[in-house]
Amino acid sequence: MPHDTSLILTIALAFVAALALGFGASKLRIPPLVGYLFAGILIGPFTPGLVANSHLASQLAEIGVILLMFGVGLHFSVKDLMAVRSIAIPGAIAQIATATFIGAALARLWGWSLGAGIVFGLCLSVASTVVLLRALEQRGTLLSPEGRIAVGWLIVEDLAMVLALVLLPPLAGPLGSSSAPDGAGSLADGQLWLALGVTLAKVSLFVAIALVVGTRVVPWVLMQVARTDSRELFTLAVLATALGIAYGSAALFGVSFALGAFFAGVVLSESELAHKAGEESLPLQDAFAVLFFVSVGMLFDPAIVLREPLAVVAVVLVIVLGKSVAAFLIVLAFRYPVRTALTISASLAQIGEFSFILAGLGVMLGLLPAEGRDLILAGALMSITLNPLIFAGMNLMERALLAQPRLRRWLERRGTPLLELPVVNAPVIDDHAVIVGHGRVGRILSQLLEQEGLPFVVIERDRRLFEQLQARSIPAVFGDATAQGVLEAARMASARLLIIAVPDGFQARRLLEIARQANPRIDTVVRTHSDSEVDYLKAQGVGLAVMGERELARGMTEYVLRSFGVPAARARLLAQGESERELAAQADRL
Repeated sequence: MPHDTSLILTIALAFVAALALGFGASKLRIPPLVGYLFAGILIGPFTPGLVANSHLASQLAEIGVILLMFGVGLHFSVKDLMAVRSIAIPGAIAQIATATFIGAALARLWGWSLGAGIVFGLCLSVASTVVLLRALEQRGTLLSPEGRIAVGWLIVEDLAMVLALVLLPPLAGPLGSSSAPDGAGSLADGQLWLALGVTLAKVSLFVAIALVVGTRVVPWVLMQVARTDSRELFTLAVLATALGIAYGSAALFGVSFALGAFFAGVVLSESELAHKAGEESLPLQDAFAVLFFVSVGMLFDPAIVLREPLAVVAVVLVIVLGKSVAAFLIVLAFRYPVRTALTISASLAQIGEFSFILAGLGVMLGLLPAEGRDLILAGALMSITLNPLIFAGMNLMERALLAQPRLRRWLERRGTPLLELPVVNAPVIDDHAVIVGHGRVGRILSQLLEQEGLPFVVIERDRRLFEQLQARSIPAVFGDATAQGVLEAARMASARLLIIAVPDGFQARRLLEIARQANPRIDTVVRTHSDSEVDYLKAQGVGLAVMGERELARGMTEYVLRSFGVPAARARLLAQGESERELAAQADRL
């Protein structure tokens, strides 16, 4: 029976091209994001060969935007922002203003309108969340003082862009839009403040309902679903929350999908289920994020590089040089060390997802010409590609400044308040267990090891769980265990046992490979969800591979305790969850 396959073709082309070019970019030590953008160019209408349906791709990209913003909200932390507010808030605002002014001035030189210049400058002012977090994680500096300032700075930028997405539609008419929707053109008749007031009132009402009602209702609903012990139902509930709130906020309050999804994440961010929600939604978030970047690439006309080479160079210089120099000077003006100034400036020397979202809105509103979007895409491609080189150049500059103590002292002449911030150090421990993941299974294992006085270190990539471990003085390392430097921080080379308590089979395989390179004799126990994975892991010489939840925790616990020399009978009793009194009575008889 004949049927339309354009949706399947679009998704298939996007994923295949993104996989091929993303993998190639990764091999070249370039962020895969660059490969995804080039994949969009490859299957877009401006290059020969197969062409995907750009209309369908844009709708799939909307889902990508929703899930991306949901993830941003899920990891949003007022506490993190407040810890570095003295530099992150004024610094980010000053940097956004500086970059926007430079971008707007450049646009005016090209003869664009004021509104186009402002949108163009805003697009150049905001860095990519994905690129920044990956760069800091790979260097093991995410929780360093510099890393925390960079993340706080990025939070302020994201919030500023969310505000820009809200205010741009009602301001489109006064800014010179030729096609502002929903009667925005009437704002030129003196109704600007009324329209802005109505817009902000709607947004405020939505935010109030989300924070007051949503923080009570949504976590309660997810908790009821979680109690069914159905993984697919919980995943469905998380996606329904993200997409439902995003669409409902747009339909009822007139706010953007992006803002609705952001607050959907914020609603869950302080919940006990935040980690599980992020874990369950991550695969779909990653997949649709790829579709988002591919769809952005499809909009890019590579001919802009040939038509306007000087304009492309100017945009790249604004992003890589103008933003970096501005950030460097701003950080130094707040009396922070040169190393911090260099880290922040290198972190911000690129643009990404918010730039694409804002540019798309600007084109839709008739504010930004299509040429401006192409220049922004060209700047993003080149700045993200150059970002690893910029970080390498930062290290060279720091070494050069170390060789010039007078210049360094002059730059830091007002003191270094950053030195007062605590630094998270790797634990000093040997002959220990390394537990990857502190969810339900990892928590049971760590509690029993702590009870028995056995040494262990936890690797956890969820910030809140990591902070809970720190508050209890439990040795812990923050980050993705497969990222460079994380296993080393957990002292894998001197560990006795690796415990993989996360159910990600792909990550488990990669962890085994990395861990055995650092410690060929390491013993291993792995959590998994499939019989085939169990067979594979056993064939790889894993000490124990188990499935299930309670059975899994018990099996892993018994194996771990016996690995540390605890008698088999006592290890079995501990794994079965006997009370202390019963354990003592049993131990006396053994």
